[in-house]
Amino acid sequence: MSKNLVIVESPAKAKTIEGYLGKDFTVKSSFGHVRDLASKGLAIDIENNFAPEYEVSSDKKALVAELKKLAKESEVVWLATDEDREGEAISWHLYETLGLAKKDTKRITFNEITKGAILKAIENPRQINKPLVDAQQARRVLDRLVGFELSPVLWKKVRPSLSAGRVQSVAVRLIVEREKEIQQFHAESYFRVTGEFLKGKERIKAEVSKHFGTDTEVNTFLENCSNVNFQVLDVQQKPAKKTPASPFTTSTLQQEASLKLGFSVSRTMQVAQRLYEAGHITYMRTDSVNLSETAMEGAKNEIFSAYGKEYSHPTKYTNKSSNAQEAHEAIRPTNFAMHALSSGERDEVRLYDLIWKRAIASQMSHAELERTTISIGNSNLPEVFQAKGEVIKFDGFLKVYLETNLDEDEDNETEGLLPAVQIGESLDRDFIRATQRFTRPAARYVEASLVKKLEELGIGRPSTYAPTISTIQKRGYVEKQEREGEERPYQVLELKGTSISKETKKEITGKEKNKLFPTDIGMVVTDFLIDHFGGIMDYHFTAEVEEQFDEIARGKMEWTDMLSSFYKPFHHNVEDTLEHSDRATGERELGIDPVSNKKVIARIGRFGPMIQIGDEKEDGDKPRFASLLGTQSIHTITLEEALELFKLPRSIGEFEGQDVKANVGRFGPYVQLGKLFVSLKKEDDPMTVTLERAIELIREKREVEANKLIKSFPEREDVQLLNGRYGAYLKIGKDNFKLPKGTEAATLTLEECLAIANDPANAPKKKPGARAAAKPAARKAPAKKAPAKKK
Repeated sequence: MSKNLVIVESPAKAKTIEGYLGKDFTVKSSFGHVRDLASKGLAIDIENNFAPEYEVSSDKKALVAELKKLAKESEVVWLATDEDREGEAISWHLYETLGLAKKDTKRITFNEITKGAILKAIENPRQINKPLVDAQQARRVLDRLVGFELSPVLWKKVRPSLSAGRVQSVAVRLIVEREKEIQQFHAESYFRVTGEFLKGKERIKAEVSKHFGTDTEVNTFLENCSNVNFQVLDVQQKPAKKTPASPFTTSTLQQEASLKLGFSVSRTMQVAQRLYEAGHITYMRTDSVNLSETAMEGAKNEIFSAYGKEYSHPTKYTNKSSNAQEAHEAIRPTNFAMHALSSGERDEVRLYDLIWKRAIASQMSHAELERTTISIGNSNLPEVFQAKGEVIKFDGFLKVYLETNLDEDEDNETEGLLPAVQIGESLDRDFIRATQRFTRPAARYVEASLVKKLEELGIGRPSTYAPTISTIQKRGYVEKQEREGEERPYQVLELKGTSISKETKKEITGKEKNKLFPTDIGMVVTDFLIDHFGGIMDYHFTAEVEEQFDEIARGKMEWTDMLSSFYKPFHHNVEDTLEHSDRATGERELGIDPVSNKKVIARIGRFGPMIQIGDEKEDGDKPRFASLLGTQSIHTITLEEALELFKLPRSIGEFEGQDVKANVGRFGPYVQLGKLFVSLKKEDDPMTVTLERAIELIREKREVEANKLIKSFPEREDVQLLNGRYGAYLKIGKDNFKLPKGTEAATLTLEECLAIANDPANAPKKKPGARAAAKPAARKAPAKKAPAKKK
C-alpha cells in the first residue's frame, strides 16, 4: 500500500493528478460531498447555537468505508479538494467523517492541475481553513432555515409542493419585476432619418441625431431638404484607442459563452469543469481578474513569438469589488503556447478557444484608431446629418479577440471607412429616408444578463450563479421561452429627387429567443413573499448577507452570531404570516359571462393557472373551471380568450368507433381516445387540432408504449423492466430504480430485480420539497409556539 492517500472531489481530477505523482501516492475521489445536513427534519439544533446535524448519504457509505480503510493504511492523507469555500468544506467533512488525525493530515490547494502546480502544493501544505468552512456552513444552514420555514408557508397560503430559497426567490423577483415593467410599457412612435450622399462614386451614410415625433413633422423636414444643396459643414478626426477586456471571471465567462457560443450558464460551467480537471485551464469558480506573474510572463512570451514585440502590453488587472479574492486567479489557459485543443469534445474546443483568446488579448497592446465625424447640412436647415467612420491604424489585441456587448442596441449601425472630404465641399443627395421606429421596453433577461444583474447587485457568488438559474427553472417559477412575435405596420417616407414617397411596410415585433419568463405561479409566489417577507426579498439585504459570509470567511465574524441575529426576527415573521395572512391566488376578475351572468375569474388553483365562472360564496352554485393553455397567463388573459376555454373538451371526430376529444388538463393540452391520453406537441392547439393530427399522435403514443416494456414477471405483475428516456430501468409499483452499470435488462431474473431494489445505492430519489422532509412541528425556537399548532 502507498504511503500517501490524496483525496480530491472528482474522478477526472483524480486521474489527471495521479499521472503527476509517483508510486508512493494513491489518488482517490470523494465524488463531491460525502455528508450533508440530514435529509429528514430541520437537522439544525436552533437552541444549541444552530448546531448542524450531518449524515453520510446512503450512496456514499461504501465509499466512506473504503476511504477510511485506505486512510488507516496510509502514513499521510492529503486533502486536495478545490480552493474555494465549498472545496474547503468538503475537506473538513472528509477530515471529520474519516476520523483523521491532525498530525497525519495535510491540506493542499492549487489553481491549476499541472505537474508544477501539484508538486508545489505538496511542498507547501497547510491546515484546514476553519473560517472558510464556517462561511460555507453559514450559507448551508441559513439556506436550510429559510427553505424549511418558508416552504410550508407557501404550501398553506399558495399551493402545495412549492418551495422558496434565499437567493433563488430574489432571482425570480428580478424576472417578475422586469415582466411587469414590460406589461405596463406602452410603445411610442418616432421617426429616424438617414441619408445617403455622394462624392463622385463614393457613398457617405449619415443620420440626423434628432428624432421626429410625427409623420407631419418629418414630412415638413423632407420638403425643406428637397430645396437645398448639401455641403460638408465640419470634419473632425480624433485619435482613439480600444483597450482589451480583463481576463474572464466566472460571471464574464458565463456571459460571453452565452453571447458568442449560445451556451447556457450550467453548460458553460460543466464544460469549464472538464477543461479544468483535464489540466487545460485554471479554476473556473472565481471573481478575480488577477493573473499571476508566471501567467503574465507566459502570455508575454507567447505574444512575442506569435505576433511580435509591438503586440505585447503586460497588464495587471485588479477588481473593483472589495469582496473579490485577489489571491485567486482569473480563468486562463495553463499553457499559453497551446492556442487550441488538439482533441476533446466540440464544446470543450470552443470554450477553450474563447478562454485562450480572452486571456491572451488581455496582455496585448491597445488598438489604435482614428475616428472621423463628418457633419453634412445647409445653413437653411436647423438639423445636421452626421456620418461616423473608424479606421484601425494598429489592430493590437483586436488581432485576437473583441468582447461582445451584452447591451448592444440592434438599431446601431457600425460605419466603415469614410472618403476624404473638405469643409465647404458640396455633396450630391442620393436620398433621404425617414423610417418609423418604436420605443422598446427593457429587454427580458437571458441567462447571461441575469448573471450580470445578480453580480451587479452583489447577490450570490461565482459558485452560485449556475445552480440558482437552474433551480428557478426546475421549480417552475421561470421558463425559458421562444416567441414568434407579432406583425406590426410601420411607415417609410423617402425623398428622392424632388418627390416624397410614402409606403407602409410590415415587421415582426416581440420575437424572443431563450428569454426568461416568469410563470403565473412564479409571479404569485413572488408577490406573496414581497408582501410578507420583504426583508428576505430585499436586494440589499441579500447582498449584505453575502458580505457577512465574506466576513466569516476572513475570520472577522462568528457564523453562529450571524445566524442568531437573522433567525429570531425571521421566525417571528413566519409565525405571524401563518396566523394572519390570507391565501394568495393572484385572483383577477376579467368580467361577466354573458350566458350565466356570473363573474369570470383568473387565478392559481391547486393544479395551476385556471379560469372559473361563478363564485360559490356569492352564487351558492358550484363554479365551472377551465385550465389555461401553456401560452396564456392569468395576468394577461382577456375575457374573450377565457370564455373560449370553456368550449373544451372539444369533440373532433371518431376513430376506431370511439369519440376523439381535445382538452386541456393538469399537464397541458391533450387528445383523448377512450382511456388513452396523448399530450399535444408544442405546435398543436387543442382549439384547432384536426382528427388526422390526433390519430397521428395516438399511433405515435401506441408505438412508444409497445416498445417501452422490456420484460415483466407473471408471478409479480408490479415488477417491470422498461425503456425510458435515459435507458432501461426497473419499476416496482410506483417506484423507479436505476440499473447497475453494464446490466443487461432483458436477462435479469425476478430475484435479481428485487435485489437491485433492495440496494440503497439504487434507491429512488425523493422529490425536493416533499412534505415528509420538512414538518413545521419539528421546528424549535426559543419561547415561540411551533407554527403547526397555530389555528
